[in-house]
Amino acid sequence: MDLQLAGTTVLVTGAGQGLGRAIGLAFAAEGAHVAFHHHSSGEGAEKAAAEAAELGVKAIAVGGDTRDAGDVATLVERVESELGPIGVLVNNSAVTRKQRFLESTPEDWAPQIDVTVTGTLQLTHAVATRMSERKAGSIVNLMGDSGRVGESGLLVTATARSTTVGLTRSLAKELARFGIRANAVSLALVRTDNFDAHAGTPEAEQMKKVLAMYPLRRFGHPDDVTPMVLMLASPLSSWTTGQIVSVNGGYAMP
Repeated sequence: MDLQLAGTTVLVTGAGQGLGRAIGLAFAAEGAHVAFHHHSSGEGAEKAAAEAAELGVKAIAVGGDTRDAGDVATLVERVESELGPIGVLVNNSAVTRKQRFLESTPEDWAPQIDVTVTGTLQLTHAVATRMSERKAGSIVNLMGDSGRVGESGLLVTATARSTTVGLTRSLAKELARFGIRANAVSLALVRTDNFDAHAGTPEAEQMKKVLAMYPLRRFGHPDDVTPMVLMLASPLSSWTTGQIVSVNGGYAMP
């Protein structure tokens, strides 16, 4: 199926590794030009951009701290000057930490709120402003299912991630008049190169208990997620906006 993404400029945040990298490469495989954003994973982003370029598209690695307004303005300007007007924004950057709430401190909370909430708002504002001038655009936000259904040991992460629901639905309602759509993909555990860090390297017996909560009896892989992101970004989903779509192996059901 032709997703009609060829020639579109796509900016994926947190794309130097893991799921963000896989999403960027999936867009490149569809013929889109891709900016692989990174903050601290510059080498990974550069390698991903080089791999994408081998598919015959334009691709760059672009660094910047989304919490910094100056960085955001610079990286958005660079993407559009080198790749063209941003048609799709994928908000993937986030900071997560598995920790009991009563054992945490405000210092533990700050990075999660600053990156997941403030950083996403700043970058989305900068990109959506330009999209509104062109009367077109698609925004796909990534979030964890903890923010949708709650999860013990991830209270602060869940709090930060839950803002994605309000952001997505509010963007969809406020920006529809500019031809901008916004949707979100809500995920359970996905096996990426930093899976152990996110899962807290649980013991084998504990992992079996976690896995038992998944009706499909397996954790996700990036290839399980990328098709939904591509479809929501595609013009083929032109009548879909404000939706939170769960891709989670049945871990939590509406």
